[in-house]
Amino acid sequence: MSVFAAIAVLAVLILVHELGHFIAARSQGIHVNRFSLGFGPILWKYQGKETEYAVRAFPLGGFVGFPDDDPDSDIPPNDPNLLRNRPILDRAIVISAGVIANLIFAYFLLVAQVNLVGISQASQPGVYIQQLAPEVSSVASNAGIKPGDVIVAANNKQFGTSLQEIEALREIIKTNAGNPIQLEIARGNERLSLSVTPEAKPNGGSIGVGLAPNGKVVRRRVNNPVEALNLGAKEFQRIIVMTFQGFKQLITNFGETASQVAGPVKIVEIGASIAQNDTGSLFYFAALISINLAIINILPLPALDGGQLAFLMIEGLRGKPLPTRVQESVMQTGLMLLLGLGIFLIVKETSQLEWVQKLFQ
Repeated sequence: MSVFAAIAVLAVLILVHELGHFIAARSQGIHVNRFSLGFGPILWKYQGKETEYAVRAFPLGGFVGFPDDDPDSDIPPNDPNLLRNRPILDRAIVISAGVIANLIFAYFLLVAQVNLVGISQASQPGVYIQQLAPEVSSVASNAGIKPGDVIVAANNKQFGTSLQEIEALREIIKTNAGNPIQLEIARGNERLSLSVTPEAKPNGGSIGVGLAPNGKVVRRRVNNPVEALNLGAKEFQRIIVMTFQGFKQLITNFGETASQVAGPVKIVEIGASIAQNDTGSLFYFAALISINLAIINILPLPALDGGQLAFLMIEGLRGKPLPTRVQESVMQTGLMLLLGLGIFLIVKETSQLEWVQKLFQ
């Protein structure tokens, strides 16, 4: 059932994305002749006054169809409510609406996580030192840091119970290679002031320690709606920044980060694990995927929403659209590349599943 829960989450996110396109078009009076959740054979369909609504066999996708390119459509080619006959701004709204819908939905998922399930945090303030790693550097040991110490402040920044305090401390260490950092340490009932100078490494400063939340990880439900909206916004911003940093690392350090790219099978596997072990985190998982789906779709790549927006931008600069043959050629090439990448990731990740590997042992 956990696998079905993960697939259901992805299907909902795709539905939200396509609903964004659909609502943006219909609210402007633009003709829409198809709305489909999924690809492949039709399992269920309903013919509305103008639009055919369908659910298809493979839920990891979907599309909104317009009669512009439908040879069987009886709508005149010069109809002002065809998408291609609308001004650039109207078309840009329709194309970008899926991304906007995913971002808005992600934000409210995070608010729901905080309000209904609770926000994870440490039971005690500070960042716990798990162990030292002298084989990497003896920096921490020389500074007097010991396993079991709790860092309560670094360079006058106080650390509370948020799980993000670990990342904040890592960032201070990373950006201060060769520069001393003033630490406040809690060791039992003692309070110590120590200075540690991070050693320069390829990815920034390091002091060779393992960091963890201080105490147990607990959940705190936020019943105040204003606080829930505020915490949801902070987490939304953090995920956006984290996602862009991930794409930056993928571009600047492709060799080391390419193996971390996850396809549909891996995403479902992760979601299934969360559904089985920590159902409450499905809100967060869905928000994370929704934000990634939005950012990937807005990239200026052929066959994605960002690619279509790039065509609109070129049209605005030229005063006329690129030839249809050029647009179709670029889109088809991009679609083939994306399909090829998708098939490669599906085959690769399926072969790495534990039950699949057992079949060949």
